[in-house]
Amino acid sequence: MSDSRASVAPQTKKLAEYSASAWLIRDVFLDVSLHPERTRVTAVLDLAPNPKSAAQNAPLVLDGEELELVSIALNGEALETGAYHLDETSLTIPRLPSGTFSLRIETICNPGANTALSGLYLSNGVYCTQCEAEGFRRITYYLDRPDILARFKVRLEAPGEAAAVLLSNGNLADFGGAEDMRQFALWEDPFPKPSYLFALVAGNLAPVEDRFTTMSGREVVLRIFVEPGKEDRCGYAMDCLKRAMKWDEEMFGREYDLDIFMIVAVSDFNMGAMENKGLNIFNDKYILVRPDTATDTDYANVEAIVAHEYFHNWTGNRITCRDWFQLCLKEGLTVFRDQQFSADQRSAAVKRIKDVQLLKSHQFPEDAGPLAHPVRPDSYMEINNFYTATVYEKGAEVVRMLHTLLDAGLFRKGMDLYFERHDGEAATVEDFIACFAAVSGRDFTRFMLWYSQAGTPQLTVSGSYLPEEQTYEMSIEQSCPTTPGQTRKRPFHIPLRMALLDAKGGEIALEPDDGTKIQNGIVEITQTKTIVRFRGITQQPVPSLLRGFSAPVEVHSPLPERDAGFLMAHDGDLFNRWQVAQDYAMGILKRNTRALRTGEAPRRGAALAKAMAAALRDEKLEPAYISAFLTLPGESDIAREIGKDVDPGAIHAARDTLYASLAAYLETPLAQVYGAMTDDGPYAPDAQGAGRRALRGTCLSLLARLGKPRDIKRVCSHYLNADNMSEKMAALSVFAMLDVPERGFAFDHFYNEWRDDHLVMDKWFMLQAISPLPDALEEVAALTRHKLFSMQNPNKVRSLIGAFATANPLNFNRADGAGYAFVAARILELDRINAQVAARMTAAFRNWRMLEKNRRKLARAALEKIAANEGLSRDVYEIATKSLA
Repeated sequence: MSDSRASVAPQTKKLAEYSASAWLIRDVFLDVSLHPERTRVTAVLDLAPNPKSAAQNAPLVLDGEELELVSIALNGEALETGAYHLDETSLTIPRLPSGTFSLRIETICNPGANTALSGLYLSNGVYCTQCEAEGFRRITYYLDRPDILARFKVRLEAPGEAAAVLLSNGNLADFGGAEDMRQFALWEDPFPKPSYLFALVAGNLAPVEDRFTTMSGREVVLRIFVEPGKEDRCGYAMDCLKRAMKWDEEMFGREYDLDIFMIVAVSDFNMGAMENKGLNIFNDKYILVRPDTATDTDYANVEAIVAHEYFHNWTGNRITCRDWFQLCLKEGLTVFRDQQFSADQRSAAVKRIKDVQLLKSHQFPEDAGPLAHPVRPDSYMEINNFYTATVYEKGAEVVRMLHTLLDAGLFRKGMDLYFERHDGEAATVEDFIACFAAVSGRDFTRFMLWYSQAGTPQLTVSGSYLPEEQTYEMSIEQSCPTTPGQTRKRPFHIPLRMALLDAKGGEIALEPDDGTKIQNGIVEITQTKTIVRFRGITQQPVPSLLRGFSAPVEVHSPLPERDAGFLMAHDGDLFNRWQVAQDYAMGILKRNTRALRTGEAPRRGAALAKAMAAALRDEKLEPAYISAFLTLPGESDIAREIGKDVDPGAIHAARDTLYASLAAYLETPLAQVYGAMTDDGPYAPDAQGAGRRALRGTCLSLLARLGKPRDIKRVCSHYLNADNMSEKMAALSVFAMLDVPERGFAFDHFYNEWRDDHLVMDKWFMLQAISPLPDALEEVAALTRHKLFSMQNPNKVRSLIGAFATANPLNFNRADGAGYAFVAARILELDRINAQVAARMTAAFRNWRMLEKNRRKLARAALEKIAANEGLSRDVYEIATKSLA
């Protein structure tokens, strides 16, 4: 185990207290002799005073955890024990030369015992590292902070039979040794980097190789390393990598800079992937795909994450962040870049819908709860807790707003200037925004509030048509709820993309009566209240607001049912057409949830059913879009909209009832489209094929809600005849929610077919974890004792316990509190193994205050039990105590 325990309250780090390091590290030589229990690391550091630091002649304080110090020498002279101070987290040398000097430190670490998977650890016999955010200090003593950029030369040594492959950052400079003896590899990275980007991998791995020719004509070797026997699952990831490299050249002018680019897939990993310079390390679920083992969603995730990590080469590696408070600078920007890439590769409208769904389901609740924080946090106890939806997804939306305000051309110029000014530097958000101000001449002072103020802005919009004056007046008021530590909010700079539609759905020219020109339908909101009058409006218009989701805000605007039906049929902005349908459905679901609790009759949603029927008939719409249009808001989304006194059982029942009503109304077109979406050709992971399968699966699921024997038979046939994992999972997902005899057969059949494939088994665990059936909790508890489940494997934990806690609101929020008690106990168990994963799971309790009284009491008790546990990690301590505050 290697994590920090909170025997006393952990210290809070603050952005306002940042100061430059008194010392710089210019060059690093690491000599790593690998051993499962006693890996010996010799680090030679060339240090110099930092001229930008006010703390001259300060002692050198190096970070270090879980290390055994063997020796230390300064300029070749061994230091006696009294010349330095050693504690559990640091090595301090108080007396140093006045200029540059060399420090040689020899340490030993134990990768085999590292269950936290931070630093150097073993994964199925493969040595690998995870150094972001603060894992390098578990390899050697170092200034482990992102503003210390150094050139690394790394020598790796290991027995040849245990590690035929020896990898690190940069280019391979030398390799030697015999297969039956110890062998070595020497790697040199010519680009200065922070320690969090260091990586090494050693083990018996199989390579898959390709080549890429850059825009300047250089040939780059591409290699993906996987467990032997899984080479046939790497083809799609390699194709994605080449497309991402080409796209980054065309869209941002960014060319790859080393001779080789490597990816290693491992099965034990805390995150999705890591962008280490030239040597990306991936959770193997985001590399290994094949039609019979991976779904269309898996393929799309591989595409997005391979691109994301590659794009980090410039936005994260060549330009990194000055401190961890600037995390959004590399992550929000790179998420925006990977979203743009995926939109270009697939359907832009469907991609936008999926991105907004993710934002609303993960980030909006974060903004509305006790864990709310700005896109650039101003304080933290444990940085690993701030790899959040706010930093990533909302951070990407902030970059997207820049793109919206400036248009694509000026945005590209701003990015070009950013690369020109800050290549090789550790930058800040201010550095980034200053580049766009420079190329546009605009003042982004108010826009910077997006980085410093937490919470989701609320826009209240009303409009009135004055036919005698042929004007349409729109009133827009913005506000932002109170969040922890921020009770008063200043107005944001919000780009509101909108249109006024005529009776045929056409867009009316927008001409404000003050002469202001509106570009691309963008109205810029910068004040608490804004009034805009449009002239030349000859008929009553229908407003289409927040088109394309132009800002991460919530819009409140009274929309008559007639206008909602009109927009669901005619809005030319496909995102908004979908959003209006979601909003309309949400209104029904909220009313029906209330009706179930008061004994009133629920609404059936006739207008929504008609809009869905029209979408099913519309041959101009992509199948993937129709699938999204037919899908109701999720139960957690409904709970967020209700906001208080939430009864998860009533929400589930209301959603189930509405789905059944819609299925009955749409039965005939659903059956027709289900048949029409059948593909007889070979599987292809492209957007068109994936869209057809998505729509077919949605039709299958809706029809199954009718519960007729022919509908259950259809699901069985779908499962048995499936020739790819997407189709098979579509049927198994339906069985997960049905209490029918065929359910047990299907899950047993799936297990017997795939029990030797750990990634496919994650799907088997997950579907049982999210089942709405009454005995789901008991099934999940039993599965924690299954021979294929391990608390030490993050993917297994996320697939079973994580899925239950975050994707099964009905059973996690059981009225007897058993769901809370179960998850709390697993969090405490996991905290002793892997605190990062345990902390992320603790966030499932973050919105406990919105629950009805009984559940609220039980959830709080479970959370208090977690917080009161002796020896809690600072990771879990921060989440638990902030959730209770």
